[in-house]
Amino acid sequence: MKKIGLFFGTFNPIHIGHLIIANHLVEFSDLDEVWFVITPQSPFKTKQSMLDDHHRYQMVYEAVQEYPKLKPSKIEFDLPQPNYTINTLAHLDEKYGEDHQFALIMGEDNLKSFHKWKNYETILELYAIYVYPRVSEGTVDHQFKGHPKITKVDAPIMEISSTFIRKAHKAGKNIRPMLPESVWKYMDEMNFYR
Repeated sequence: MKKIGLFFGTFNPIHIGHLIIANHLVEFSDLDEVWFVITPQSPFKTKQSMLDDHHRYQMVYEAVQEYPKLKPSKIEFDLPQPNYTINTLAHLDEKYGEDHQFALIMGEDNLKSFHKWKNYETILELYAIYVYPRVSEGTVDHQFKGHPKITKVDAPIMEISSTFIRKAHKAGKNIRPMLPESVWKYMDEMNFYR
């Protein structure tokens, strides 16, 4: 049985912070692999700064090429919108459940609003959650403190954001060290976020 951590995000673009956290999880927890689940562009809110699904997938694909335990996933591209995590988990269980056990990866900032997620009780009942530290406001709901299904992971705190990268790049700043080399090349060739 393979234990898979699911790292959800728009990855617009994926950067070294994402890779450091994902790699930390496969090296220092009981997860065998981490799948980057790329959130599709919502048909309801088309943001200009959001790249097409396939371009964001391609960048994740490029970023994880040299890391056999990290995988890109476009599973959500084919699911009806708006999509909820509970549906994605059910879909993954149906497709791979026989030999894969899925867990959620989230930042501490997401755990603070987790009680607002659709069917969060069901998620907690059926799946383990791995929480990495984030600098953020607010507090974690008392029901999640010391919960047997929630594991706090001592990953490095990453204060790099895709938003910052997009803005800085647009302003002509050199953000190359924040991206995996292959992602930088793809972004540069395609002239993204200019």
